[in-house]
Amino acid sequence: MAIDPTHTTRVSSSAQITILGSTGSIGQSTLEVIALHAQYQVFALTANSRVDIMLEQCLRFSPRYAVMVDESAAQSLNDKLRKEGSSTEVLSGAQALIDVAVHADADTVMAAIVGSAGLPATLAAVEHSKKVLLANKEALVMAGDLFMQTLANSDAVLLPIDSEHNAVFQCLPPESRFAGGDIRGQGVRRIVLTASGGPFRDSPLSELLAVTPEQACKHPNWSMGRKISVDSATMMNKGLEIIEACYLFGVGAQYVDVLIHPQSIVHSMVEYNDGSMIAQMGSPDMRIPIAYSLAWPQRIESGAQALDLTQQASLQFYEPDLERFPCLRLGMEAAKLGGTAPTCLNAANEVAVESFLQGKSRFTDIPAIIAGVLEQMTCRKADTIDIIRKADTEARALALAISDSL
Repeated sequence: MAIDPTHTTRVSSSAQITILGSTGSIGQSTLEVIALHAQYQVFALTANSRVDIMLEQCLRFSPRYAVMVDESAAQSLNDKLRKEGSSTEVLSGAQALIDVAVHADADTVMAAIVGSAGLPATLAAVEHSKKVLLANKEALVMAGDLFMQTLANSDAVLLPIDSEHNAVFQCLPPESRFAGGDIRGQGVRRIVLTASGGPFRDSPLSELLAVTPEQACKHPNWSMGRKISVDSATMMNKGLEIIEACYLFGVGAQYVDVLIHPQSIVHSMVEYNDGSMIAQMGSPDMRIPIAYSLAWPQRIESGAQALDLTQQASLQFYEPDLERFPCLRLGMEAAKLGGTAPTCLNAANEVAVESFLQGKSRFTDIPAIIAGVLEQMTCRKADTIDIIRKADTEARALALAISDSL
């Protein structure tokens, strides 16, 4: 069933929020923050196929719409909601994601779908001038030039949710916080993204060959989904974040550095030409950047525990080892190349991580698969959605072939 995204029947003055990917870790954290504040109302929740979690969310938050991409999951959810007497309307399919993202009654869109699947709805929300809270870094990695041009041509407000980019946003001068601002012209020397180093930052390199999915998903500081946890273990997440930072803040890759910071207290820093460095600190809890972005430019309670610096024995920072983290090096290279290189990087990584999680390949095969794709794919200008989709499709097919050959 489809909806008319231009039809408006709003009767409430509360902010109406669509959450793309509500059953994932970011989506669930967003709902925890919303539950603390009466001024926010859930307009729509979306997921792929996790019916039980979606059912609980719908019964608690009573959204107008619930979208399940999987049609059978949508039917199951609809049956369960009707038995509970819920009035939430259930929709299915990828187009429904777009419909609830651009609906006239939706003020704010939390873009929290992991991977390339979140790009169409996120891009559509920007086109329709929504307040977009971007937790889906792949949208910018895949289609950064197109995404930022779309943003420039709309009245959308784009706020980063990744803890690192949210930290950078908070540390920048107010006049240069938004996309398109020349932060180098505002006295900024460089951006420094911090990284925990994941669960294997101190492991002997010889042990990485035998790493299991369960070990890779045990992040030392953060609670995240499986795919993002593996990206943290390989530090591909930081490679993707370098690309995202270049687009968000209008700088070349040479102005974005990475430091390992095991405590995950300093979420990122901005260094200025006068030698000053401004850092954003906080507990490692995604509810903090979510609350900041929901209420921006105000500040609201997040539900996160306050940071007690007296309990921190030390704060450490050191350069990442690119031999230990070859995925970070690949991300840096793709950021410098631009064009379709980041699209191919992201596609290959998604395939490689899924293969690892399914037990079909080893942890150390992930960078090998990605490197093979980048070596064989031709980098082109990524200025249309068709070019981006073609590069994504070709890179996935090649990554699968390489994975099968290992």
